[in-house]
Amino acid sequence: MSEVYQHFRPEEKEFIDQVIAWQEYVNQTYAPKLTDFLDPREQYILRSMIGEQNEIKYQFFGGTVQSERKRALLFPEYYQPEVDDFQIGLYEINYPTKFVQLDHRMILGSIMSLGIKREKFGDIIIHEDRIQFLTELTLEDYIRVHLSQIGKAKISIVKQDLAAILSPKEQWKEKETSISSLRLDILIATAFQISRSKAQLVIQQGKTKVNWGITEQTSFECASGDVISVRGLGRCTLLEILRVTKKDKLRVKLGVLK
Repeated sequence: MSEVYQHFRPEEKEFIDQVIAWQEYVNQTYAPKLTDFLDPREQYILRSMIGEQNEIKYQFFGGTVQSERKRALLFPEYYQPEVDDFQIGLYEINYPTKFVQLDHRMILGSIMSLGIKREKFGDIIIHEDRIQFLTELTLEDYIRVHLSQIGKAKISIVKQDLAAILSPKEQWKEKETSISSLRLDILIATAFQISRSKAQLVIQQGKTKVNWGITEQTSFECASGDVISVRGLGRCTLLEILRVTKKDKLRVKLGVLK
């Protein structure tokens, strides 16, 4: 088991144990297992652990192919997954758009203030004055009854068909580049085209989050699937480590949202 842990970070041990338990469940029951919403790093870990040649298969779905947070369905070879298996509901927030402006932080805070953990709901999509979010179907009644206000605005929740999901106004841009190492400061400098000294400063000032947790360590080693948020600059994710170049640099694929 220690051979599995050594490929990941120490703080990821609990999630690794959970993936192992999911695999054992599918093996023992020969039935599918649905997870909570996983962030991109967790999706990477699950994908790495299960692999492509295993008797246990998996699929991710979070509303669209482009969704950031997705539920995973682990299943035996015989099983043919359908969208309904992921048990995801799409909901739109009706609010007085002429008088109130809502942002991602306010919506996230209001949902979590109901006692709902972050892994129980997916992406929050804002497109101009329309707002949608995705969550587990089991929470539908609870959210529709209790989520009646965001900030000072009175709101109502309307369920939508998944086919009516909005496309985010902001789009991720992918780019390939070469970097000398996977250090956080180097990755931020490369992604947002700023100096390394400025990247180190925003990290030391507590303006940087890796996978939604504040990180002030400039030498933090990033890994595939990590999502990095920098206040005032935007977000980026390390999509893939492609290869080592002849000059011993790392060729990587980044996703950048400014």
